[in-house]
Amino acid sequence: MPLVRISLREGKPEAYRRAIADGIHRAMVETINVPPLDRFQVITEHPAESLIHDPAYLEITRSDDVVFVQITLNAGRSTEQKRALYARMAELLGVSPGLRPQDLLISLVEVPRENWSFGNGEAQYAS
Repeated sequence: MPLVRISLREGKPEAYRRAIADGIHRAMVETINVPPLDRFQVITEHPAESLIHDPAYLEITRSDDVVFVQITLNAGRSTEQKRALYARMAELLGVSPGLRPQDLLISLVEVPRENWSFGNGEAQYAS
């Protein structure tokens, strides 16, 4: 159960935000075996002064359209799967909504399976 947090500059239309969310989910389904119905996402818009980024860190030229994606998910994916996820996300978001790959920053936060509760006050994944 990934929990996806998407942070971007305020003012983007709903269709842009939806395309970002849809592309991220599709990439997870295609590359890291996330079930299609396992979709939990939070989109947060920020004023320009509250979304701070270095425009040239690691010699990658970022614009003010930068999007931060933080995915909390179960530990255990291989480095190859993670690389495939990053590449597919950049590819899909480049097509729709037209996000430059340089403006996509992705962070994975891996947690043990017992760190989830899907409701009812239960740890459904705990053994």
